[in-house]
Amino acid sequence: MRPEPRDDKGGQEGGDLPSEEDDRRRITEDLTAATLGIDARQVPEALCRACVRLLPISGASVSISASQALHAVWCASDSTAARLAEAQYTLGDGPCQSALALTAPVLAADLSQGPDAHRWPVFAQQAVHLGVRAVFSLPLGTSAQAVGTLDLYRAASGGLSERDLRIALLVRDAVTFAVLNLHSVTAHRPRGEAEGVASWVAAAEADHTEVHQAIGMVMVQLGMDPDQALDRMRARAFTQGRTVSEVASDVVARRFRFRPETGRGRDPQNGRPDGAEGR
Repeated sequence: MRPEPRDDKGGQEGGDLPSEEDDRRRITEDLTAATLGIDARQVPEALCRACVRLLPISGASVSISASQALHAVWCASDSTAARLAEAQYTLGDGPCQSALALTAPVLAADLSQGPDAHRWPVFAQQAVHLGVRAVFSLPLGTSAQAVGTLDLYRAASGGLSERDLRIALLVRDAVTFAVLNLHSVTAHRPRGEAEGVASWVAAAEADHTEVHQAIGMVMVQLGMDPDQALDRMRARAFTQGRTVSEVASDVVARRFRFRPETGRGRDPQNGRPDGAEGR
């Protein structure tokens, strides 16, 4: 079912604003229709695309995050949404990271200038480069603990209307339920479908399981704790214009090895910056 037509302010054409119950019913119908009869492995992406139909946004992604070092992109409506999510993980900064820390919605209406651009200067620059002007990050979970975020982006600057924010929060609640009930859903599906549901998380976590392996290797190489090891990997990814996942792949495959810094400048033995070895 397609969303009801709305005007620019989020109101229904030719009438008063629908009630919260009306919006809740419409969201339920749209999300159900989006996932009906499709392969279980396609459901996460279908949910993200449904978010785009329900709201005046350009794209959406859902990320699962159990800690600073564990972050998996569960689904994305398009490549830009996926790149935004990965950029925030690589930088350790951005609306998504703030929403996780605050366990509260973080709404960045204009990343090209003003307070939002100054709050996350590096991420804002990367977002604008991708053609993104506004990002709205909503934490998944409870007020006490966030297990991930629903991240919405828009090519044009501007905030969400009161009704759009209400719809976004209702969608967030539905996505939270989906994420938190994956195991119970899997347990009550036929075997073939259960394997498909399990693959949602397996596919999302695949790259970041490698990140965990790499963090462990860097901890040994540099004698650091996990957060410091992740920071070093992020720094390398940033300076090379790559993602943390790509750097982790190099570390695990032993194409690159971190070495303890012996001083400033370049290593006289290999001509590379101190602390770097390999590619």
